[in-house]
Amino acid sequence: MPSMQKAKVMCIMAAQSGFDQRLSLPAMPPRTRLPAGHELLSQILFAQGFGERRVCDGLVVKGLVKVHGEVVDDPDAVFPEDRLVLDVDGLPWVTHVKALVMLHKPAGYECSLKPGAWPGVHNLLPVPLRRRGLQPVGRLDQDTTGLLLLTDDGPLLHTLTSPKKNVPKVYEVTCKHPVTQAMCDKLLKGVVLDDDPEPVAAHAAERIWPPSVDGASPDAETEAETLHLRLTLVQGKYHQVKRMVAAVGNRVEGLHRSSIGRLALPEDLAVGQWCWVEDPAVVLP
Repeated sequence: MPSMQKAKVMCIMAAQSGFDQRLSLPAMPPRTRLPAGHELLSQILFAQGFGERRVCDGLVVKGLVKVHGEVVDDPDAVFPEDRLVLDVDGLPWVTHVKALVMLHKPAGYECSLKPGAWPGVHNLLPVPLRRRGLQPVGRLDQDTTGLLLLTDDGPLLHTLTSPKKNVPKVYEVTCKHPVTQAMCDKLLKGVVLDDDPEPVAAHAAERIWPPSVDGASPDAETEAETLHLRLTLVQGKYHQVKRMVAAVGNRVEGLHRSSIGRLALPEDLAVGQWCWVEDPAVVLP
């Protein structure tokens, strides 16, 4: 065999030998199995939306993270993932593996993830929740106020928005013209919208009289007219409230959603503020 070919064969054999040696190196020890529902502190922070893993490591190492009031500076410390009470660089936080929050939506905000003419409702949430990419559960128009749910739980989002679940949503409507009982009756019987040949009926419709100056609550016998309507729907069609009210000869001047399922907007939740919904079951009928 010529010397050049022999040298080439020897180089190939040497490379193969080195490759075989690398394959025979001991494997890295497997990650220690953690108890169910537990995770490393830095991973918990990452999952909650406090930044990339190296950022979360840095927060812990610098002593900026407290767990149940005590500083923890070990990123690999193991804790329960859910309902862990944290303080992250001065921000109080209770961990939720799956987030479900309610927002008291003000007027002038869009529910779209890519807002256009108006700012998005996500701007009203803290940065960690924005990083988690919460999705609105249904949508409210920019001029509609009230209860808006947002979640990063895909199956729950599907359940809450599925027409088959018939989740009731209550709207407080201010109309341009007086609301009559005949209008309520038509809404309950069903009205035809321009894009659907089948009548769409309200689950409930009632006239509402705001309290008078002396605090009394007028009713149909003491107050001839009212501009206020409380409408309950189980569908989720585009601009449904406005279109249904228009179909009975009136016009929506103001619209506020007060409840979804058994979950009502708390009176002490200020406009533009948010809070956790601890039990998703309260939303379902």
